[in-house]
Amino acid sequence: MTEPNRLALTGNKVPEPTATFWIIKVLATTVGETAADLLATNLHLGTQLTSIVMAVLFLVVLVAQFRTTRYVPAVYWLTVVLISVVGTLITDNLTDGLGVPLAVSTTVFALALIVTFAVWYRVERTLSIHEIVTRRREGFYWLAILFTFALGTAAGDFLAEQLNVGYLASVGVFAGAIAVVAIAHFAFRLGAIVSFWIAYVLTRPLGASLGDFLAQPTGDGGLGLGTILTSVLFLVAILALVVFLTVSRRDRTPARESSTAAREPSLDL
Repeated sequence: MTEPNRLALTGNKVPEPTATFWIIKVLATTVGETAADLLATNLHLGTQLTSIVMAVLFLVVLVAQFRTTRYVPAVYWLTVVLISVVGTLITDNLTDGLGVPLAVSTTVFALALIVTFAVWYRVERTLSIHEIVTRRREGFYWLAILFTFALGTAAGDFLAEQLNVGYLASVGVFAGAIAVVAIAHFAFRLGAIVSFWIAYVLTRPLGASLGDFLAQPTGDGGLGLGTILTSVLFLVAILALVVFLTVSRRDRTPARESSTAAREPSLDL
């Protein structure tokens, strides 16, 4: 009998991690940082009201993502942009609203992510992003993504602001860390699944630090472009790349891989 959570799916629900994938991911994380600041501060909605509005919008889009039967670039990347904003706001609420130290929130979100991976693997016997072919796996996937964004926000703010490293220097630190992961993977055969998720976490503070550097006033160590211009520029870039992926279909998982590996336990990406 076919499993209930596979009935409506016709293929992998997430894109392949191509170069375009990583570019859009960094752009989305930057928008998550600047858009959250824009809504909460520049438009005077406040962190709490912004959090409610964005959480509702995210849930609506997430339902749409779950209702699709295959990977749809526009829906998927809209979900990523919104979860980026929500992840940022979760950390901001903990830090600014409840006074939770960034070191504590970084540690808590790291543990939450580890637990998510552990339960995910225990239940599914695979963490492969090539094989998000059931509703349950998709649920684990988006929960992990949420924790990576919240963790990345906390870690980025901790380094740039609390440790006074600065925005531009933080960009260099996280870019360098991603380069080390890439070298470890391609030159020293670090496991694909470990490499992917470490890089995925690191792109969040990289994008956030980049967004802060571009948007913050020059007196605070930024370029002074402002949150509106920075958000618009990056959203336009994301839109152009998503249109490209929709037309080219370069980030689709081949159907033959999805149909075989879905039945086999695997630690590979």
